[in-house]
Amino acid sequence: MYTVIGHPASRTIRVLWALEELGLDYDHVPAPPRSAEIMAINPTGKIPALMVGEDVLTDSVAILTYLADKHGGLTYPAGSTQRARQDGVMNYMVSELDAALWTYAKHSFALPEEDRVAEVKPTAVKEFIRALAHLEVLKGDSDYVAGDRFTIADIVLSHCAGWGLSRKFPLPGGAFGTFLKTLRKRPAMEKIMAMVAAS
Repeated sequence: MYTVIGHPASRTIRVLWALEELGLDYDHVPAPPRSAEIMAINPTGKIPALMVGEDVLTDSVAILTYLADKHGGLTYPAGSTQRARQDGVMNYMVSELDAALWTYAKHSFALPEEDRVAEVKPTAVKEFIRALAHLEVLKGDSDYVAGDRFTIADIVLSHCAGWGLSRKFPLPGGAFGTFLKTLRKRPAMEKIMAMVAAS
């Protein structure tokens, strides 16, 4: 049994979604960042964390990769060229898409008010839009963002798109926009979104 620690209206949603897709049992402690629950196991105060017995795993992408590899789902096999493509897409999303969202968030509410630079936020929006355009090209005619199967990369992409939408960032239209909407209609995601709405 896994224990997920982190409020669902955060990157924690990625881990919860993956657990649901994999059909795994878990407990959930909806603790916010820097809460006593998270500080006790992760000195950075960041969420999510995943308890695996006595071991503590942190960082949503690391946790997703662990779960996918351990349970043989939501990923291509390690050592395959498909996995390298998946990892490349994931790394791009973390460094460009997620980073733009986090920059916007930091300068909106996460940083102390005296450290916020409002002028940075329009650039973050532009970077988000640019990164999504690049991901549309990377996806090409594939069924999913990293190939012909649903993977953890799609989970991160969908979460980032939803995060952007919640901040009123423009999302693409056309086939790629439809693809993004379809990801959020997966039964596992709909279950987690109901959890977020209730939190």
